[in-house]
Amino acid sequence: MKLTRILLFFIVSVAFAEKSKKQINVKYINSEIIADGILDEEDWQLAKTSGDFYEHFPSNGNSAKYKTEIKVMNDDEYLYVGIKVKAKTADLMVSSLKRDFSAGDSDNITMIFDTYSDGTNAFVFGSNHIGVQREMLLFNGGNELEDWDMTWDTKWSCASKKYEDYYVTEWKIPLSAFKFKEGSTSWNVGSYQRDTKNSAWNSWHKVPKNQQFFNLAFMGKMIFEKPLGKSQSKKSIIPYINSRTYKDYQNLINGESIKFGGDIKLSVNNSLTLDLTLNPDFSQVEVDQQVTNLTRYEVTLPEKRQFFIDNSDLFSSFGNSKDANPFFSRRIGIANDLDGNSIENKIDFGMRLSGKLNNNFRIGLLTMQTSEDLENEIASTNNSIIALQHKMFSRSNLSFLFINKQSTKNYDFSENNSEYNRLFGIDYNLASKDNKWYGKYYIHKSFSDISTGKDLSFGINTIYNTRNISFRISGLIVEDNFNSELGYIKRTGIIKANPNLKYKFWPTDSKLQTHSIEFTPVYIWRPEINNELSDKFLIGRWGAEFKDSARLGAVVKNRFTKLYFDFDPTRSGNGNPLPAGSEYNYTSFEAYYSSPYSKDFTYSITPSFGSFFNGNISSIKLNLKSRIQPKFTGSIQVNYDKINLAETFSDANILLISPRIDLTFSKNIYWATLVQYSNQRENLSLNTRLQWRFAPLSDLYLVYSDNYYTENRDDSFIIPRIKNRSLNLKLTYWLDI
Repeated sequence: MKLTRILLFFIVSVAFAEKSKKQINVKYINSEIIADGILDEEDWQLAKTSGDFYEHFPSNGNSAKYKTEIKVMNDDEYLYVGIKVKAKTADLMVSSLKRDFSAGDSDNITMIFDTYSDGTNAFVFGSNHIGVQREMLLFNGGNELEDWDMTWDTKWSCASKKYEDYYVTEWKIPLSAFKFKEGSTSWNVGSYQRDTKNSAWNSWHKVPKNQQFFNLAFMGKMIFEKPLGKSQSKKSIIPYINSRTYKDYQNLINGESIKFGGDIKLSVNNSLTLDLTLNPDFSQVEVDQQVTNLTRYEVTLPEKRQFFIDNSDLFSSFGNSKDANPFFSRRIGIANDLDGNSIENKIDFGMRLSGKLNNNFRIGLLTMQTSEDLENEIASTNNSIIALQHKMFSRSNLSFLFINKQSTKNYDFSENNSEYNRLFGIDYNLASKDNKWYGKYYIHKSFSDISTGKDLSFGINTIYNTRNISFRISGLIVEDNFNSELGYIKRTGIIKANPNLKYKFWPTDSKLQTHSIEFTPVYIWRPEINNELSDKFLIGRWGAEFKDSARLGAVVKNRFTKLYFDFDPTRSGNGNPLPAGSEYNYTSFEAYYSSPYSKDFTYSITPSFGSFFNGNISSIKLNLKSRIQPKFTGSIQVNYDKINLAETFSDANILLISPRIDLTFSKNIYWATLVQYSNQRENLSLNTRLQWRFAPLSDLYLVYSDNYYTENRDDSFIIPRIKNRSLNLKLTYWLDI
């Protein structure tokens, strides 16, 4: 009897929890709607309204100050969304007229569509009161701020109308833009809104204050009046033509060239997409931001090439992103010349098949063929990846990865190198239903024709996150010969442990929204050298966030480092490097402050000082940003490091300065200019890019680049010498057939 009551209570509780989820009822219509920002069609009058947004930040759970109403309809080809936001439009901010604007410093309304209701991946669409659009992908359940793909693009229509006390925005999204199961009757859905006047983030669905408001564990339901059919297969051809003139002053080479190529997108079914690329060109891609590197390791930069973006989490989320990531897509298309410098390695063609096979199973196949470069002894190579992901329990998944990098023929210069590099891996990604527990557990093994064993990498990462306390149990092992040539492997032959403990305070009647203290010990041992301690970090941190979104914090780090090779921390080459075998204990202190990010002028400042190996370091990082709404944004980043090591070793004053100007003349014409100077790299560069979006997802780019060597004379006078210069005119056109 007691067991029966318990089971009955459990069933009723689950049923009540499902019923208590907020719902949006989607009306089925037979007539096509024109997105004009005026909801005057009769169908809109018959559609049901959903609203009642809550503040997530700063006053979690309170009713939002901006009242918002949402209506959703669909026919067999489109999803229609009509939204009314009650706010004085004179108070609303616009950071930029450019598509995919930043949500934090602009008023906007955004919707999240978890089309498989798996709490793992979602499509995200948004707009503001003047009809500027944004779309992106959300993956990994939305656990972290990094789980966004802002470069994803798709065709859809949007229009907004402003009135004194409210605005209306209307969307028309092709169902072919989504991936979903034929016959679907519901999707998980969420919506959030930025209110810059009140420094607030509002959400349609309630989310605990310690969780991200976009986390997919807390969505509501979108119920379709009629089950969705099979969307029409989408076929798109995206050809390009690129005319380039260039001059290499170092090698006395100049010339002109014209390149042709393009992409093809084919929807295999509702859930699978086949992408093909031939002779791809990435000259229009935004230039990388330079960084100052004072570490012993390679710096990784984010992927910005569109072809590698769609469903990228299928391939790139394996292993440990900071220490042992088996697939890092920027390895493809880049190789080293005979002097060890990174150069472009031409991609001839590529193919990617990715998406869902059913509710629980995702698949990703990627293959890219790169050209040979005999002058630099670079082989023609095929780079192929297979990724499989199977959903388990409510939001977890088990994933499998296979990577093969292999020369397509034998070369004389490859006798001392491996002919192939392969990897097989298994990852288990944990995410509980309420997202209190999440983490990753993996084991990977690499293979090559010269492999001698000891080629495993495996790790654990378990995070528990509640309102006040969170902790992490984390560590990994990377054996000596583990090698993924298409990945980022920071260091081999190590055992690493890096747990974390954090306590959060939520004061009331205070300008503070929250503040926290945390402690992170990091230990790294070398198992091949009698488990010798190689590195130790003891990190203490206090951080606070104010109700106006300003942030303040302080960090203390105590470090131990043993060097296993000669190393110059300044990377300047002007003095003797620290010798291999030497050991150092050193401590540094850091503070930081960032101003409220919705203001027209924002800034952040991070000073730090302390001991550094056998000397001292003083640093400051400064970021300034000013805008004149909605067309102009100017910013400048300055990093300065003053390093004084013991006598006979290197001293350096390292400066990195990066001013940037963004002009959005209209919703379709943008101009961005970035200047970067780094005396550590002895480089001054200019990149300026004019973009005209003359048709949906179709662009004309004019890109001018300048690079200079720089020399310091008497530490005060910089003499630039031209290195290379180029001018690109590129046309791309997105054609649906």
